[in-house]
Amino acid sequence: MEWWVAFIVILGPMFFLFALGMHVGMAFFLVNIIGALLFWGGKAGLLQLIYSINESVASFTFIPLMLFILMGSLLFHSGIALNTIDALDKWMGRVPGRLGLVAVASGVLIGTLSGSSMASGAILGSALTPEMERRGYKKTMSLGPILGSGGLALLIPPSAVSVLVAALAETSVADVLIGGVIPGIIMAMLYAGYIIIKCWLDPSVAPPYEVTRVPFSEKAFHFMKYVLPLGLVIFLVTGVIFFGIATPSEAAATGALGSLILAVCYGRLSWPAIQKTFIETLKITIMMFIIISSAVAFGQILAFSGATAGLTHFLTGLPVHPIMVVIILQIILVVLGMFAGHVPIIMVVVPLFIPIIKSFGMSPVWFCLLLILNIEMGATSPPFGFNIFVIKAVAPKDTTMGDIYRAALPYLYCDAVVMALMLAFPAIVLWLPGMMS
Repeated sequence: MEWWVAFIVILGPMFFLFALGMHVGMAFFLVNIIGALLFWGGKAGLLQLIYSINESVASFTFIPLMLFILMGSLLFHSGIALNTIDALDKWMGRVPGRLGLVAVASGVLIGTLSGSSMASGAILGSALTPEMERRGYKKTMSLGPILGSGGLALLIPPSAVSVLVAALAETSVADVLIGGVIPGIIMAMLYAGYIIIKCWLDPSVAPPYEVTRVPFSEKAFHFMKYVLPLGLVIFLVTGVIFFGIATPSEAAATGALGSLILAVCYGRLSWPAIQKTFIETLKITIMMFIIISSAVAFGQILAFSGATAGLTHFLTGLPVHPIMVVIILQIILVVLGMFAGHVPIIMVVVPLFIPIIKSFGMSPVWFCLLLILNIEMGATSPPFGFNIFVIKAVAPKDTTMGDIYRAALPYLYCDAVVMALMLAFPAIVLWLPGMMS
């Protein structure tokens, strides 16, 4: 069977099931059964499929996934982030678009703790959007910074998506986690720069208002009480990985423990918060494990059928520079992100694209971060980016989808600049992992 025929036989039913609205994990599972029967020899193929599923979920690599989800759920349901936003607000002063800058700063800090763009966007939206509206901010400035900043959680560690992508790509989880730090900081700086310049050129988008002067002692107290302890939790995750003190699995455990202790110290660990945290963590973890097991088997079937090798040979044989092939792959990812969620995209493209990148001799860590940035852009892109619907849920009632689309565009342009920098200068991603102990 020609590789492109196998490609259509495997991917065609999958996209058809997606169009019917079937759950992602179930759609992949059914496609895997078809693939096992066709390419793995009938009954023997089904036995191999069961073995593959068992081996995929038994991997030690996926332990950080559950613990990072636990950290994000605990942060969200305990309400710790709200005090952090208030503490950062006291330090902003009278800069143009100060509440937008609060959103960016909070997005960086909350992103390093939650690892979830949806949780980060929901926290920022519910906390800052009403105040922005009350201060007369136009919707492009009240919604845009929150949309952009919510996506920072996908790049800045700890990120459950980074763990998933790295594990499926069979590359270092630690390198992918640490490699997202510098691109995430650059994105935050571009967001902040855009907000300041936009508000300086057009003050009407964020009318200045009288800011109550806060004594330095009060600002320092709130910083020490609400921001510095979170910095310690961040070190327990990112710092211990960078300095070689702990593996990602161990770092995820120390980070989850630190978040739990923090919630206790702040008096936010109520029984309803505990229940919601563990139920949500359990649901998401089970869903992710179903998806992971299906994705691993899917990648094996693609490889066994010859579809992966055929596509790799075709793309590597094109008379263009390898970086042009990478750019084409990025365009495909951006288009997919406009219509599909990040999990289906990861499951489809990682088994297909990573062999291509390896055949070019390029770093899979670098490409994984490009993929994650693409997923972040897709989450903010019209018409079906999931962060758009999160913001719609917490935005004022008179907010239309058109308002949200217009608010998202400038931050997507900033993301595109970061992607261009990562393509032109891979060291932006690879330098920090190379410095790890």
